[in-house]
Amino acid sequence: MPPGNLPGSTFTKGGLMASLPIIDYEGSDYQETFWERGGRAYEDAVEAVALRRLLPAGGGRLLLELGAGAGRNTPRYQNYAGVVLLDYSRSQLEKARQRLAGQGRYRFVAADVYRLPFVDGLFDAATMIRTLHHLVHPSQALEQVRRVLQPGSTFILEFSNKRNLKAILRYWLGRQSWNPFTPEAVEFTPLNFDFHPRMVRAWLAQTGFTVERQLTVSHFRMALLKRWLPLRLLVGLDALLQPSGALWQLTPSVFVRAGIAGEAGAAAAGFFRCPACGRAPLEDAPPRIECHTCGAVYPVEAGIYDFRLKQDGAD
Repeated sequence: MPPGNLPGSTFTKGGLMASLPIIDYEGSDYQETFWERGGRAYEDAVEAVALRRLLPAGGGRLLLELGAGAGRNTPRYQNYAGVVLLDYSRSQLEKARQRLAGQGRYRFVAADVYRLPFVDGLFDAATMIRTLHHLVHPSQALEQVRRVLQPGSTFILEFSNKRNLKAILRYWLGRQSWNPFTPEAVEFTPLNFDFHPRMVRAWLAQTGFTVERQLTVSHFRMALLKRWLPLRLLVGLDALLQPSGALWQLTPSVFVRAGIAGEAGAAAAGFFRCPACGRAPLEDAPPRIECHTCGAVYPVEAGIYDFRLKQDGAD
């Protein structure tokens, strides 16, 4: 279910300020209605297969989970010493914190993906699953992801593919006006976009990533098949077909593993950076993180760091 609250963000590039809308799942029961009661066991299982294939076997030190939501995928990052869950919705992070209670290797951060509140080169891995399709300016978000990753890092990105078989057939039959073969994104509902694989690869290259592997996922995302065929069979067939993503991408979901050239250096100094002015590092001193350059104050309540910036006109 698409949430209705669409706050705005601002982004500075070339001295210009641009308003970037952000989709907010605050107060949404998305985890329960879409995943737990929405008949999405197949989608969840095949995404788990893709993640196992793409994550580095040896794990790492610190992983950033962008768009973590209620923490559906978080337990799949067991080989990392620490995981930072980032989402714009505080209520989703509260659900994740409850689900992951008692595990001290997690941090919970409410923030804007266009202005990540972390020092440069902090993480050695990041994932962004079912998140890119909500972004009006994906390349600007990817620039931020690249900034907070160190050389030699792994980035796993999932995106909604406009050039999928269902869209192609609908276009050929005249039941759909937009062309699945053209490069521009299609906004099928407000702040929900499908992207062309070629454009996603171009954005990654422009921001300093090298695509290492592509997997096609959810080959059998059809209600009839999910209703009549055993889950185990569908997942097994999907797993067999996922490597075909190296040749073509015709599924509604595509997973990409991208890397950053170079060798990891020393650990980054500090942890947080002010999303308002860029000062780094900030002193990690709950219950409030203060920026002594611009005066911004970020509260820490119930274990959740809140780096969301108040928008113009907000109460």
